[in-house]
Amino acid sequence: MNSLINEKRRTLIQAASAAGLLAGTAWAGQAVAAVKNDPWKQAQAIIDRFAKPLQFRPQDFAITGYGAKTCEVQAVEAWISFVERKTLATPVPQSHDCYPAISAAIAACHQAGGGRVVIPAGNWYCAGPIVLLSNVHVHLKAGAHVYFSNNPADYAKYGQYDCGPRGKLSMTRWEGNDCLNFSSMVYAIGQRNIALTGEDWTAILDGQAGVNFADSEFCWWSWKGREKPGSAGDIAPGSGNWIRHQKGETEVSINPLNPMSLSEAAPHLSAEQVRFIQGEGDKWRRDSNFLRALAEAGVPADKRVFGLGHFLRPHMVQFINCTNVLFQGYQVTNTPFWQHNPVGCKNVHVKNIYANSIGPNSDGFDPESCNYVLIEDSTFDTGDDCIAVDSGKGPDVQYGPSQNIVVQNCKMHSGHGAMTFGSIMSGGIQNVFAQNLVFENSHWRTDPLNIAIRLKSNMSRGGFLKNLHIRNITIPNGIRTTPAFYTSLPGSMIPSKSVATSAGGIITIDCGYDPLNDNVRTRPPVVSDVHISNVRVANVDTGQGSFSCYQALVILGPVASDYNGPASPAPKILPVRNITISDCDLGNPANYEQAMYLFNVKDLTLKNVRVGGTVYNKTISA
Repeated sequence: MNSLINEKRRTLIQAASAAGLLAGTAWAGQAVAAVKNDPWKQAQAIIDRFAKPLQFRPQDFAITGYGAKTCEVQAVEAWISFVERKTLATPVPQSHDCYPAISAAIAACHQAGGGRVVIPAGNWYCAGPIVLLSNVHVHLKAGAHVYFSNNPADYAKYGQYDCGPRGKLSMTRWEGNDCLNFSSMVYAIGQRNIALTGEDWTAILDGQAGVNFADSEFCWWSWKGREKPGSAGDIAPGSGNWIRHQKGETEVSINPLNPMSLSEAAPHLSAEQVRFIQGEGDKWRRDSNFLRALAEAGVPADKRVFGLGHFLRPHMVQFINCTNVLFQGYQVTNTPFWQHNPVGCKNVHVKNIYANSIGPNSDGFDPESCNYVLIEDSTFDTGDDCIAVDSGKGPDVQYGPSQNIVVQNCKMHSGHGAMTFGSIMSGGIQNVFAQNLVFENSHWRTDPLNIAIRLKSNMSRGGFLKNLHIRNITIPNGIRTTPAFYTSLPGSMIPSKSVATSAGGIITIDCGYDPLNDNVRTRPPVVSDVHISNVRVANVDTGQGSFSCYQALVILGPVASDYNGPASPAPKILPVRNITISDCDLGNPANYEQAMYLFNVKDLTLKNVRVGGTVYNKTISA
């Protein structure tokens, strides 16, 4: 046993009770009792909510009736991932723009009291967002291929907020923080009873994110600003080829449009507060960090203006504060950023979609602060997490926790995590169920799945995860068998690049996620009551041996030394606790000598868990 487990002693800050961290998040007593008695009955109750399909008026509004015309396409060399190019089709120059026709059809459908907006078979060019309105069902027939413009200006033309040189922008949420930015390619805000469906997976929404901008060698994915493939994500091909970017025109470049001091955007802050949020140097002026700084500073969302001249890529599909939503039966591909991101939505049903984009940050489906979600019968092949349950970042938690979610009967291929929770989870995650999933990992030789079941948070994201239940997971081709690490903060009690939290663990709970990216680290995450059973992981022949993973289990509880808030009163930094893993076969880890890494964990119970040739029945605190 000792040869297989690296049991670190936990270090805790003793102070306020855990109850204070979870104030306002308790369930009603009846729900709690149901979970304790049989949590899967509660999962079935969530599933049953979606037994009755959404209803729409029986009237079709074909986009051809409003002036839409198909387009010719031509072959072009384009990126399909950070490290791969392929010949793709793209609309010929000067193609007919179907944006006005689609918008008119949606408006007419909405004004009539609802119905179905139909996009027939054929190639369609759309130079602007498809914006859904209440009681509208947008349906793509088999063979319908919508090519969205890859001109950023087309997503800064039609928003509700006129921001002058930054464009007409939309209220969006970018990695958990609200801002005015480019519209997503399919967008809705504050609507009810809406659907986006396809007849089958030949019904395609194409973001063209790897196709070069006009008269440019760069594309949407160039805005990521990656210098080269990294061990934490990409497995580069032998060619050494990867997406390049324009210096200064990325989300991680210092943007001269951002002020020299945060006090210019947030004059209400004291000098001390400004220094704390900005941190050392001027990295906070990068667009991705500047948005975090504005949120931490309490700048209102409609004053956080990005758009033209900034480099925060738009989502493919983002619905905000909508109720009764259906996504069904289509494929999305080559998306600039996350593929789907419903935010603050209620009653979201996802069925039989193909989330097929392996570019940078191409998360497949990220329900964020949503209540009652069913994701089923879908396939994910992604450049980031396949499914990631989120709930806002930092102060932007007005939509509350993500809760009452079921994921079932899905298949995952490439991605950073197959079933992920966080890292954007400041509002908390509770009452989530995942069952009957196949993490196929079919590209394991060239683009392996990094982690099977993953939680990630840190002292900035904080939040809580509780009452998570996962069962019946099949992993026929293992996961990535080589490790990837994050760099620790200076002075951390966790030596830098010593814990394989970024890749290699079948089950990974990481409460010290990527700490260098966050200046404000005052929100300890709380993780409890996680129950995982019947995970079956096969080995693959890597050439160096037959392995299923790098390590079977990685649990890095909150790292007390990462906290940088006030010393008094300091929050209590709690261990990850009450974790049960049962009836699992986790295969043969490549790192058999330390097949499990545990730090700041209390009451981890292993019941009939096979790792290599050893079966564990033990409760561990480390």
